[in-house]
Amino acid sequence: MPEIRNYTLNFGPQHPAAHGVLRLVLEMDGEVIVRADPHVGLLHRGTEKLAETKPYNQSIGYMDRLDYMSMLCNEHGYVMAIERLLGIEAPLRAQYIRTLFDEITRLLNHLLWLGTHGLDVGAMTMFIYCFREREDLMDCYEAVSGARMHAGYYRPGGVYRDLPERMPRYREEPSKWHSAADFARRNESRQGSLLDFIEDFTLRFPGYVDEYETLLTDNRIWKQRTVGIGVVSPERALQLGFTGPMIRGSGFAWDLRKKQPYAAYDLVDFDIPVGQNGDSYDRYLVRVEEMRQSNRIMKQCVEWLRANPGPVMIDDHKIAPPPRAEMKGDMEALIHHFKLFTEGYCPPAGEVYAAVEAPKGEFGVYLISDGANKPYRVKIRAPGFAHLSAMDEMARGHMLADVVAIIGTMDIVFGEIDR
Repeated sequence: MPEIRNYTLNFGPQHPAAHGVLRLVLEMDGEVIVRADPHVGLLHRGTEKLAETKPYNQSIGYMDRLDYMSMLCNEHGYVMAIERLLGIEAPLRAQYIRTLFDEITRLLNHLLWLGTHGLDVGAMTMFIYCFREREDLMDCYEAVSGARMHAGYYRPGGVYRDLPERMPRYREEPSKWHSAADFARRNESRQGSLLDFIEDFTLRFPGYVDEYETLLTDNRIWKQRTVGIGVVSPERALQLGFTGPMIRGSGFAWDLRKKQPYAAYDLVDFDIPVGQNGDSYDRYLVRVEEMRQSNRIMKQCVEWLRANPGPVMIDDHKIAPPPRAEMKGDMEALIHHFKLFTEGYCPPAGEVYAAVEAPKGEFGVYLISDGANKPYRVKIRAPGFAHLSAMDEMARGHMLADVVAIIGTMDIVFGEIDR
């Protein structure tokens, strides 16, 4: 009788929303996975070592490029670590702006996750729906920073500038693709300030989430692909170092915004959604409810920011650059700006750890200062790394097709994992 043996299958190297390369070596018994071995390191960039060769402020923009679905949340963790080293705190208005844009970033991340996860398991319409809403949120990024993705908006001591009083509009130029009525409809919510535009979005968005749920939540095929897939018990999720929706999907109400509040999170009201079964379907439900809660936080931030004008940067010229208008007319201000961005500042010797509740989980930055203008050591805690390490036990016993759903439920972006 011929010997029956397991066979090894290379799943990848591939590019799962991953902007890096994931290779899974799967040991298969027929179509059932016996063992899954994730391989990383194919595009290692040495982010932490690069950050140790530059002044502190020159690495802020690099944080956007780690998990570039969670851009400003990454910046927030790094900037908070620098502020703790320097012993400074951003003004309250800047803290509210950071809270607002952290939640905009959470929506950007979860919308991309929902669209691509749906696409991976056959729900193609979701991708189009989710990118429709992402366009409005990308416009918010562009309004404050000039960039749609890599904003570089958070700075030690505050934010780059206050929120604009006028929202950019579509230019009403006649074309064969768009009529005057099209332009009027597109510009309808752009007649006022950025806060007006965000408020209009928060009024529309719950209806969009209802549309997503109508398409997916009770969809028979969606449930067949996600219910009971990638189950992780609460105890095991804790042991594996899960954070974010991955641990909340297993029933732990752990959220740094509540447990270790930062920015203005202790001043706004929101709930922490948790799952019961620890499977891919519960993690989907958690992320969908998180979008509703983010919308709720954004509303509160808009209301507070309207009523409370004030500074958005500390008044310490050793850390804060001069205003651009002043820099263009005064040589001393220009020299000050140049010195600040080329040499930076020298925090006192010490070590700090700062963590934020990024959309994928706890994004932490550990800095050691030796008193120079460059960090002596940088260590980044990327949430996706711990999640990917659980691939073997989450996939074991499942069918080959379920690997796609498990990669999707982890919401991994390789920029932060393979850094």
